[in-house]
Amino acid sequence: MIHDRVTGGRVIRTALPAEAETVTALHQRARATYYPDGVPDDGADWLVRWREAIARPDGHVLCLVEGGRMIGLASFRTPPDGPADTVKLFQFHVDPEHWRGGVGTALHQACVEEWQADARRTAVLDVHVDNVRAQAFYARLGWVPDPDNPPADGDHHLFLRFTVPGGERGE
Repeated sequence: MIHDRVTGGRVIRTALPAEAETVTALHQRARATYYPDGVPDDGADWLVRWREAIARPDGHVLCLVEGGRMIGLASFRTPPDGPADTVKLFQFHVDPEHWRGGVGTALHQACVEEWQADARRTAVLDVHVDNVRAQAFYARLGWVPDPDNPPADGDHHLFLRFTVPGGERGE
């Protein structure tokens, strides 16, 4: 597991339980950008959900910190009822003030390195259909539509798949 990875003035590390409020606030800022009419009330208590994600023994929440401020985060684990060599990227967010600055790319690379270390062959995610910016980001990194999970009519998410480098050979 990644504990600390320093890249320039940035540190990528495992999020701490005491940072759940900071993680939640970052999630909310990023999520608000792809809802033109405002973030819908989905009934979720995101602070509780993030506390649970950070505490999960079978999951990982990585954060990217720059200048003492958390500006990126990623949450992943084996999907429920999923194969052991597959990981699901449940959340991936960059503070909107830091878009196009390499934060997402650095954080994604740290995720890939973790997946390689954990012998994952495939990663999956779902992305909101209105989040065209995120879809383009994932496409640049090699994510493709998941052939095993095509969207149904009326779906609000697209399902993407990523072949973990080295994983396709079982390395």
